[in-house]
Amino acid sequence: MVLLNAASKELTAKVVYYGPGLGGKTTNIHYIYDNLPENERGKMLSLNTQTDRTLFFDFLPITLGTVRGLKTRIQLYTVPGQVVYDATRKLVLRGADAIVFVADSQAPALDSNKESFQNLIDNLAEQGINFGTIPHVIQWNKRDTPNALPIDVLDREINRFAAPTFEACADSGVGVMETLEGISRLTLQSLSDKYGGSPFDDTQPLDHDTYAHGQQETWVPPELEEFGPVVSPEANDGGISAPSSTIEVPIVLDRSYLAGPGPFEIKIKLLLK
Repeated sequence: MVLLNAASKELTAKVVYYGPGLGGKTTNIHYIYDNLPENERGKMLSLNTQTDRTLFFDFLPITLGTVRGLKTRIQLYTVPGQVVYDATRKLVLRGADAIVFVADSQAPALDSNKESFQNLIDNLAEQGINFGTIPHVIQWNKRDTPNALPIDVLDREINRFAAPTFEACADSGVGVMETLEGISRLTLQSLSDKYGGSPFDDTQPLDHDTYAHGQQETWVPPELEEFGPVVSPEANDGGISAPSSTIEVPIVLDRSYLAGPGPFEIKIKLLLK
């Protein structure tokens, strides 16, 4: 689900890295983060467990370009690969705009790749999304291993929707940025098709940029229009109240976490910079 920041005129799209446990999802995210200029990346957050390197997500915004004059950013998430964390995977998948499926090229991992790919299809279907319609690419990771399966075998067994594919060795960074570029272009093209405009043209104006009563009305995607007009605070003429300083932070808890007997305690830590 694309989010609109009215004040900064930014669209934010969500891309989820999905795949079997220890297939290379987190390695991809760390390599991308380490090789982006500091002014193009946000703060990366990660949670680790004893059984998987990433429990919940890695977060990384990347500046892509503009759509209808709105600067577009992409957030990268990873999900845990193990079946026990399926509830977490569903939460992270919610609102995804595009998917990178990271497959382990090693022959013994073929069944886990296929199981994870089917799990991805099923979890999206629960949200009413046909996986064949969402932008996605597949990365064949660990191509440097001696027991890596031929590409044509992997493609036949896993790539059901003829998605673009990329060969990679995430440990060394080979193919990682190419995969990111591939999914970024698909994401930006998808947003452009949805909202109009050319994906790589910075000069296209917003059709709905208007000035009335001294205020600028920022273009809002159709599905967000139900929340009413958005006014840039810096353009406020004094006749309309600017947005308050209240910040609402949504917190999502899986019901299974609260299924135990007795009272429970929720601790929230806020770090303000």
